[in-house]
Amino acid sequence: MSEFRPILRPVLGTKQAVSSATLRLSPLPEGTIIHVLARPGEEDMVPFLGSLAKTAAHAVRPVSPGQWFIVGEEPMPHKEMKSLFAALEPRASGVDQSHGRVRIRIEGKMASRALSKGTALDLDPSAFSVGQSAVTLIGHIAAHVTRVGSEAFEIIVLRGFAESLWDDLARMSLEFS
Repeated sequence: MSEFRPILRPVLGTKQAVSSATLRLSPLPEGTIIHVLARPGEEDMVPFLGSLAKTAAHAVRPVSPGQWFIVGEEPMPHKEMKSLFAALEPRASGVDQSHGRVRIRIEGKMASRALSKGTALDLDPSAFSVGQSAVTLIGHIAAHVTRVGSEAFEIIVLRGFAESLWDDLARMSLEFS
C-alpha cells in the first residue's frame, strides 16, 4: 500500500482578496456545485430546477441547452444531495462537481472592464444581463461566467486551473487597484 495520502485543501484558500475602491476579486467558499443534465426531450426544466434550488438555498446557472449548475455556498450533506438526485429523476441526472470546480467572484464598477481583458464575451449589460451565463475562455482557461449582479460576476473553473486563473484575474485587475 502506498504511503501517499492526498491532502484536501481549498485550492484558493491561501489567496487574499484583491480589493480596491472600484474592484474586488475574491474566492467563493467551496460549497456545492452540481451539474444537472436533462434527459433528451425534457422541456421547462428551469422552473423545475428553480423549485428544487429554492428549498436548499442554492442558485441555478444555465450551462448549455439541457445543462445547468446548481451552486451553493455550503457543502451539501450526502443525504440532502441524494434527495436532490432522486427529485431530479427521471427528468434529469445530477453529478456532484463540488470537488472538481471552484468559484471566483469579481465585482465592482471596473469588474467588467478587468474581465473583458481576458475574454471575448460582450459584458455590456444589454448583451449579458443579470442571470445570464456563458462558457468561454479567459485567456487560455475554459470558464463558466455568470453575471450575478449589475457589477458582479461569478466564475466557475475546473479546480486544476483555479490558481492560474486567479493569478491571471489578479493581473488583469492591477490597473484598477
